[in-house]
Amino acid sequence: MPVFRRSAFAALILIALLAAGLYFFNRYWVHRYDALIARQAAVYRLDPDLVWSIIYEETYFRPWKKGDAGEVGLMQVTPVVAREWAAETGMRAFEEQMRRDPEGALRAPERNIQVGCWYLEKIAKDYRDTPGWEARVVAAYNAGPSRAADWNRVAPGQRPLTNAEFIARIDIPSTRSYVTNVLGRYRKKKASGEQ
Repeated sequence: MPVFRRSAFAALILIALLAAGLYFFNRYWVHRYDALIARQAAVYRLDPDLVWSIIYEETYFRPWKKGDAGEVGLMQVTPVVAREWAAETGMRAFEEQMRRDPEGALRAPERNIQVGCWYLEKIAKDYRDTPGWEARVVAAYNAGPSRAADWNRVAPGQRPLTNAEFIARIDIPSTRSYVTNVLGRYRKKKASGEQ
């Protein structure tokens, strides 16, 4: 019996060490881009927790991830959006890089977060004065600005939609789930005060 107890104790120690290692690796994994996120969110007047929550949902912080519709990198930026950003900001070298290797250009975490934040800010301009604007911005980021505008439309003179009403109007189940997940994670992160 003493051999069994020693083996059981060793197994428990090993399990505890593995669990601690996994916990700390996960903490590192989900926070290794926090400084980049904070910097770009500040430039584009966004809440870094919202950007972080979008990246979590989009790729779980995997910069090599490629989407089915050609989206690339941490924030799943499309080459079309990246070219638009390059043209608007005068980034000729990036435009050339996008012509040669769009996937490679968008895989770089800093550039990907920069372009993704620029696009979020561009979308947010339409909703900043709307209560619950974050839901509209997240829906537009996922499904496109015109769809979000359709879901947000109310008759003249009517009050703006609540978050719940807006989310209920999202007729694409994957987008409704995406918005719910991102906003849930965003609220949880805000409530915890975690940075």
